Amino acid sequence: MRIPLRRQTTKTTREFRILRTAGAPAARELEAEVAREVGVAEEIEGIKGIEGIRGIEGIREVEEVGVGSIRRKKLGAQNGLDRRARNNEQAVKRKRLDGEEEDLPVYATKFSKEEIKAQEKKPKRKVAVMLGYSGTGYKGMQLNHHEKTIEGDLFKAFVDAGAISKANADDPKKSSLIRCARTDKGVHAAGNVISLKLIVEEPDIVAKINEHLSPQIRVWGIERTNGSFNCYQHCDSRSYQYLIPSHCFLPPHPKSFLAKQIGELAEEANDLEGYQARQQEVEDVWPKMEEEHVKHVIEEIDPSIRDEVLRVFYEHDNSLGNRSVTDTTDDHKQTISDVPNQDGVISTVENVGVTQSKDNEESSRDVSSVSGVETLNVKAIGAPEERPREPTPVEIALRRLKAAHIKAKNAYRIHPTRVARVRSHLSRYIGTHKFHNYTIEKTFRDPSAARVIKAFTVDTLPIIINDTEWLSLKVWGQSFMMHQIRKMISMVALLVRCGCHEGRIQDSYTADRLSIPKAPSLGLLLERPVFEVYNEKLEEFGYNEIDFSRYEDEMEEFKQREIYERIFREEDRDHTFHSFFTGLDNTRSSQLLYLSSIGVEATKKDIRKDTLTQAKTDVEEVTSEDEGAAVNEAE
Repeated sequence: MRIPLRRQTTKTTREFRILRTAGAPAARELEAEVAREVGVAEEIEGIKGIEGIRGIEGIREVEEVGVGSIRRKKLGAQNGLDRRARNNEQAVKRKRLDGEEEDLPVYATKFSKEEIKAQEKKPKRKVAVMLGYSGTGYKGMQLNHHEKTIEGDLFKAFVDAGAISKANADDPKKSSLIRCARTDKGVHAAGNVISLKLIVEEPDIVAKINEHLSPQIRVWGIERTNGSFNCYQHCDSRSYQYLIPSHCFLPPHPKSFLAKQIGELAEEANDLEGYQARQQEVEDVWPKMEEEHVKHVIEEIDPSIRDEVLRVFYEHDNSLGNRSVTDTTDDHKQTISDVPNQDGVISTVENVGVTQSKDNEESSRDVSSVSGVETLNVKAIGAPEERPREPTPVEIALRRLKAAHIKAKNAYRIHPTRVARVRSHLSRYIGTHKFHNYTIEKTFRDPSAARVIKAFTVDTLPIIINDTEWLSLKVWGQSFMMHQIRKMISMVALLVRCGCHEGRIQDSYTADRLSIPKAPSLGLLLERPVFEVYNEKLEEFGYNEIDFSRYEDEMEEFKQREIYERIFREEDRDHTFHSFFTGLDNTRSSQLLYLSSIGVEATKKDIRKDTLTQAKTDVEEVTSEDEGAAVNEAE
């Protein structure tokens, strides 16, 4: 018969019950005695001098002592001090005692007490700041402790212009800063709004702020609001523009993996005639483009390497099994959102033979990054400096072939019927739908996945910039989730390219999980937020409306100079859209086969088991460069 053991009341626990009301000094004495018994007296000695036991002044922190362990229980602050603020103060004091510098964010400025005291105190007012910016070179809109962001530059400009006092220059929370729409890395905005408390007594305060900003960021105007104004909560809707080259609506190259699969599945579904009818206006585009721009380049390739070059260029495998995987978390499995581009295939061929040296460089960087360790570049001592090797004939041929295809695509001019197909697919987004497939970490049952789209249009007349034709798409909705707009754009482009049924967008609103890539951030532009309902209240308060129309001329000039020109210039230099869609076309995965005539069921099709083991995890992170963060689109 087993007799249950009963915990005996020790002297330590008995005395602890008494000491709960005896005050901190007595508790500390007992704690030290017990700690010495268990060999941890050193830890106790380190806290003996902490402000002469603050419990004497009413904070009453009592040490709970158990057998062999020490636990601290905080009973609250009788003097009403904020616990979080007290902890922050303690952390700062500890750093100061240890001789450490306070880790300030890149946007914060710490002024001395003398400088703060010398500054004249002026009243702060709650305001709405209307601004525009080009996102190139910034890590998005939102403040980031260590990265350059739009809000970070704005905050510093407010301080430098005297709109934020020196006492508040170290923390934007002191000014109640809130953004209307958070944008991702590289995303632009012609109009956006932040609300906060500023010193706005000077009539030329806007000009002063702009003097401290780069030409990429402009403050259009500042309007007074009532004290409870919150630009995020009071915004009725937001409108975005997306610029995309018209060649993005070309069908996949006939030799690509996606084109072959779409054709085979159309035949399997007895929909070959329907598929061909939906691609009628582009049925002879690729043969004509290759005859004019590509054929002579292929003929100039050395016959001894021609077959190898064509195989690498047209039949390479972009599935995850054949590239490095940067994100294979459970949340992202079974999704294809970011696919590597064709440049990665060419660069892989180019980098044969230099992998080892790169690994050595990486190891060196890892060691030198350890805090407090200084390292020497061993290669620089006695070792000859590596020279960049000459490109091989295959690499040269691949580059020329890629350039010929880019030139051919840029020469393409979209057919009006094709534009009509784009418009028809976009109209399927209008209304209230479940957009869980167009963001991350949302499920079909999540109520927050339901969003309202008021309008989604495409301009009838494209524009031609630097010999490339561009289409302008505009979406207007109440609010957007992370990556939602870019995934909506990508979905429509893929549907049109693959000659898919128009009803496929409706399929994306069901419980089925679809892998929808997100289009490059390069073409995305926040046009402006809308405050229709709140503007009516502002009139009652005697304030001006939050209205961007007063700055239309300045905004248009800014868009042309700082946004449109950057988009066109970057695409002309980097060929971002070409790489994005070429990468998708050559990804050997079944995850995009919902674009076929069979639909969602085709995503369960086995393609090639040796490459699909990895490929079925995730194509969701294309080298469209951001990991963004973001948004309400907040993209």
